[in-house]
Amino acid sequence: MNIALLGYGRMGKSIESIALERGHKIVLKVNSDSDAMDFSDTDVAIDFSLPSTAVANITAALQANIPVISGTTGWLEHYDKVVELCKEKQGSFIYASNFSLGVNLFFELNRKLSTLMKDFKAYDVAIEEIHHTQKLDAPSGTAITLAKDIIETSHYSNWVLDAKGNSDNLPITAKRIKNVPGTHKVTYNSDIDAISIEHVAHNRKGFALGAVIAAEWLKDKKGIYTMKDVLNIG
Repeated sequence: MNIALLGYGRMGKSIESIALERGHKIVLKVNSDSDAMDFSDTDVAIDFSLPSTAVANITAALQANIPVISGTTGWLEHYDKVVELCKEKQGSFIYASNFSLGVNLFFELNRKLSTLMKDFKAYDVAIEEIHHTQKLDAPSGTAITLAKDIIETSHYSNWVLDAKGNSDNLPITAKRIKNVPGTHKVTYNSDIDAISIEHVAHNRKGFALGAVIAAEWLKDKKGIYTMKDVLNIG
């Protein structure tokens, strides 16, 4: 499989390493606005760029009828526009806030726990996420996904960042600590006890592997999918 890497930072390099290990070829690396995007030899594009360039990268690939995997966060106000373009071009697209296989299983655990806890009003929910100091957005896309899934089955109507929650708002705490790939913790706390689930990434390999697996899965398909489709879960 010939892969275009849209974004060649730390994640792009990790994806390259995993892709080569799995027998694929990197035929294009785009790391700045000035880099040419020639998709003529490309089977699939994997976007881990910046919030400011993600939409342009994804759009260029879809316009060239190339399947796109995107793990860039911080651009989702334009998500509907990208989906509309993908449908117009009869293309294929997967966006995930986190491609780690373990995190996507963690998402399922979070949804299940939220469903179990929805009638137990004595428990207040809080999310904590920790990432490396180079991460540009806060909270993480993963934390937002966790929060949205909880909101769907609870009395909360929104999430708030780095602020005390209340009966309507679910609090997310975002911490930036050097050399932390990613930690996410969901806690249900009452006066009597606390229940927590946590995912701790040891390195970026899990994110990279999941993105490559998603690209392998999407290559010959048409449509808009999620990691739940890739992993056949939920």
